[in-house]
Amino acid sequence: MKAPTCQLYLISPLDVGGDFPDRLAEALGAGPVAAFQFRVKDIDQHEAARLAEPLQALCAAHEVAFIVNDDVALAKRLDADGVHLGQDDGDPKEARKILGPQAQIGVTCHASRHLAMEAGEAGADYVAFGAFFPTTTKTVEHHADPEILEWWQGMFELPCVAIGGITVENAPVLIEAGADFLAVSGGVWAYPEGPAAAVRAFGALLDDQPAG
Repeated sequence: MKAPTCQLYLISPLDVGGDFPDRLAEALGAGPVAAFQFRVKDIDQHEAARLAEPLQALCAAHEVAFIVNDDVALAKRLDADGVHLGQDDGDPKEARKILGPQAQIGVTCHASRHLAMEAGEAGADYVAFGAFFPTTTKTVEHHADPEILEWWQGMFELPCVAIGGITVENAPVLIEAGADFLAVSGGVWAYPEGPAAAVRAFGALLDDQPAG
């Protein structure tokens, strides 16, 4: 996943039913997206798989990695491109055994350098830091400073993802600090002009990066 410039990583809202597949199609058709994280809570695996099916198909059509949040078993069932693990969601080494060598495994590391180094040693494909800004997507217990991205980039080759309250307005500081990916949820789905306009706005920011 390593690239010379920052890329967009979309995270689903908790409600992915209704017209959400159409909204995802709009977003993916509006500009480059590296990955999409399927994040649902408190539903059984059969229902999750049913909701995931059209979204996974859209991601495949647009060559966007389909990542399952928290649930290794669901990722295996869907033959997803990877899984994103919170600190209480399992061991990256065990996830690797279950999902295989090609799976992208990400790990939430909050604002902890120690957790990030542990994740790298355990074979994670990327580490995620945050939250950098206030967010309504989930309860924030850990606040990260952009400096942790600069530190990580100076020390390690493993890609880092910035997450938490990221919008078009506040993203530039994270891009400048060295985030490889911006993980965005509300900043796209709640964007006043709609998700396609949001992806285009983020795309304009990311296109302005110096190469290499």
